[in-house]
Amino acid sequence: MTNSPVISRLFESTRLGALHLPNRLVMAPMTRNRAGADGVPESIMATYYAQRASAGLIIAEASTPNAVGLTYPNIPAIYNEAHVAGWRRVTDEVRAAGGRMFLQLQHGGRIGHPDNSGLTPVAPSPVPLPDSIHTPSGHQDAVVPRELSVEEIRSTVADFAAAARNAVDAGFAGVEVHAANGYLLHQFMAGNTNHRTDAYGGSVAGRIRFVVEVVQAVADAIGPERVGLRIAPGLTVNGIDEGDTEEIYPALVDALADAGLAYLHVVFADPDQPLFQHIRKSWPGTLIANPVLGWGGPLPADGGRHAGERLLAAGADLIALGRSFLANPDLVERLRVDAPLNQVRDHGLMYTGGAAGYTDYPVLAGAHH
Repeated sequence: MTNSPVISRLFESTRLGALHLPNRLVMAPMTRNRAGADGVPESIMATYYAQRASAGLIIAEASTPNAVGLTYPNIPAIYNEAHVAGWRRVTDEVRAAGGRMFLQLQHGGRIGHPDNSGLTPVAPSPVPLPDSIHTPSGHQDAVVPRELSVEEIRSTVADFAAAARNAVDAGFAGVEVHAANGYLLHQFMAGNTNHRTDAYGGSVAGRIRFVVEVVQAVADAIGPERVGLRIAPGLTVNGIDEGDTEEIYPALVDALADAGLAYLHVVFADPDQPLFQHIRKSWPGTLIANPVLGWGGPLPADGGRHAGERLLAAGADLIALGRSFLANPDLVERLRVDAPLNQVRDHGLMYTGGAAGYTDYPVLAGAHH
C-alpha cells in the first residue's frame, strides 16, 4: 500500500540566510539531559540529531554560555574547548546525514542551583524561582539568586558573544538566543523578576535592554545572518509574569527589526492572537512559529501539521515542532506520506539519559536513509 503524497507548504524548500532548507519544518530545541556532567555532548547526542537530519533546520538544545548559567544536571555547554569538540562530533554527523543546525544559547539566570553549577545563580534581581529545582540528589528548593552588577551584565553579554563564536567553531550554521521560557533574558523583561532601578530595569526600554545588547553582541561576533532570537510573549512558565506583554514585545521587535537577524522564533504562536499578528507585521525577516499543541496532553494525531499550516497561512515562514520530532526521527517523511506518527513514550524518558526514549524511536518500514 502506498499513501499518496500530501500537498503542503510545509514541504516547500526555502532559504534562511545562506542556508538552503529542503522544507519549512524546524526541529525545536528540546532539553534532553544527555550531556556529560561537565557539559560535553555525549556521542549518543550525535546519533539522535543525525536521525532527525531531514528537518529543514535543527535547533539544537539549550546550551549554557558560562558556568553560572547552567540550569539542570547533564545540560550541554558551549564555553570551553571540550564543549566545542563534543558539539563538533554532533554537527559532523548531522552534516553527513544532510542536515543543517543552529545551537540555542541559554543562560538559566535564577533557574539553577549550587548543586548543579557549584555557584549561586544570578538574576536581574534577588527574586527566587517559586518552584523546586532538579539536582543530582533530587528536587530541592530554589535558592535566592544574586543580583547581577552592571559590570557582570557586561561580562555576561561578552560570554554570549564568545559562546556564539564557539558554536560556529563547532560547526553550527548559527545560534538562537533564548529569551523565552523564564530563563535569564526573559527574567530581565518581566516585571515580577526585574526590580532594578538602573538602566536595565524600570521602563520597557530598560527591561528589554539586556536582550537587545546580547543579540547585538552575538550578531557582531558571528554576523547577524547567523543569529536567531526566541521569544515567548505572555508565557508564565518558571514563575514569570511580564506584566505588560503587549508593550514589551512590540518594543523588542522594533529595537531589533533592522538588525538583519536570521529569524525571530515565537513560542506557542497563535495565528488568531493580535500580538502575534502585530509581531508578524512588524518583523521584516523570517518568522519561525511554534504552534500550541496542548502541552501536557498527547500530541495531535497529525503531529501539528494542520496547526503549522494555519500559521504559514497567517504569515509564518517556518514551523518549529518539538515532541513530534522527538518521537519521530523521520517526521518529515511521515507527514509527507500521511503515515501514522509515533506518540511520545513515558514522559520521564525524555530526561533519563541513555537510548531509551531518545534514539530508539522507530522509523517507517522500508524507509530510505
